[in-house]
Amino acid sequence: MALKSNRPLTPSQRFLVRNKQDLAKKRPEKDLVESKNRTGGRNNNGRITSRRRGGGHKRLYRLVDFRRAKVEIPATVLAIEYDPNRSANLALIQYTDGEKAYILAPEGLNVGDTVISTMNPVDEFNPGCTVKLRYIAPATFIHAIQMEPGQKARIARSAGNAAQLLGIEGDLAIVKMPSGEQRYLNADCRATIGYVGNGEHYNRTLGKAGRNRWLGRRPRVRGMVMNPVDHPNGGGQGKSKGGGGRQHLCSPWGQLAKGFPTRIKSKSTNVHIIVRRNGRKVKKG
Repeated sequence: MALKSNRPLTPSQRFLVRNKQDLAKKRPEKDLVESKNRTGGRNNNGRITSRRRGGGHKRLYRLVDFRRAKVEIPATVLAIEYDPNRSANLALIQYTDGEKAYILAPEGLNVGDTVISTMNPVDEFNPGCTVKLRYIAPATFIHAIQMEPGQKARIARSAGNAAQLLGIEGDLAIVKMPSGEQRYLNADCRATIGYVGNGEHYNRTLGKAGRNRWLGRRPRVRGMVMNPVDHPNGGGQGKSKGGGGRQHLCSPWGQLAKGFPTRIKSKSTNVHIIVRRNGRKVKKG
């Protein structure tokens, strides 16, 4: 995969950088999509609860199989497709009994390859195969990881992401998250081998404001360039951080935006964390 830039024949192409990908040029499977209603950031009362959302191109939601519950049946990759709803690409697979499904396309998975979801030990750890953590070799990079056995995959699902299995201790697996956090997971949780594909996604450049609007993102005005009546950080003579004084960056309603962790200290799953994302070890007891 390579990044592609154009000759600037138009102003919009001057800064445009795109991924050059070999993706299937066809419509998605009819049985594996559903309509997607957009809220524009509004709740059931019509009030904006999530700012700067609205517009954007129409999309169909691809039904991705995050459970991989169809076990012990090999599947062949038919196509690698674009998904407008996420940064990763999707792989269209077909099982030997004829059923089709979408899965996240890992790095190195090609059309014609075979993948399998299994509850048993395997000899080869090929990209796209889903195995229990207890049967995966330590130091293997994995993605689409379950938090609890039987749940949908929740960890490491965006483009270029992967976690690393560090080891197994009894019925617990030690996993290093993409954030750097190390934590225990049930060893019977399943994960998919390899990195999520489309790792160049974050190196692209949209090139113009209109591309952001196609994605459903409306313009954003910084608080510090507003007037004091409109924002706590507004005002000041010229460019001044935090208005005329030294207020911390915050929302229009005064909620601090930086400088403190947002994870709930009383969360029950805190006991599973070994090393936090800032590198500090968690004291037990």
